[in-house]
Amino acid sequence: MGDARERIYRVVRRIPRGRVATYGQVAQLAGLAGHARQVGYALAALPHGSAVPWQRVINARGEISPRARPGAGEMQRILLEDEGVGFDAAGRVALERYRWRPRTAARPGTAAPRERSR
Repeated sequence: MGDARERIYRVVRRIPRGRVATYGQVAQLAGLAGHARQVGYALAALPHGSAVPWQRVINARGEISPRARPGAGEMQRILLEDEGVGFDAAGRVALERYRWRPRTAARPGTAAPRERSR
């Protein structure tokens, strides 16, 4: 599980400020297609004060998923709003506007892809 968590954290660290990704999208990019819940478990396991930008991961409906820790959902919203991510009246993020769209992975022996922050 440690290797999977590290791959998840590596993907989440790539999400640019002001963009979001879904749990499923992170799982896919980490080589864990179909295991979105593993992403949630990995992010929940982060220590307080971690540099991994956990707040940038939301569910496929564009919503902040409920958290076990009281106030964590509100904190996530505040952090995202501070980055310029907007929410509609129903508390959803417009994924078509704010979703991170990474470039395809580099082929072996080529330079790493640059992120598109759109």
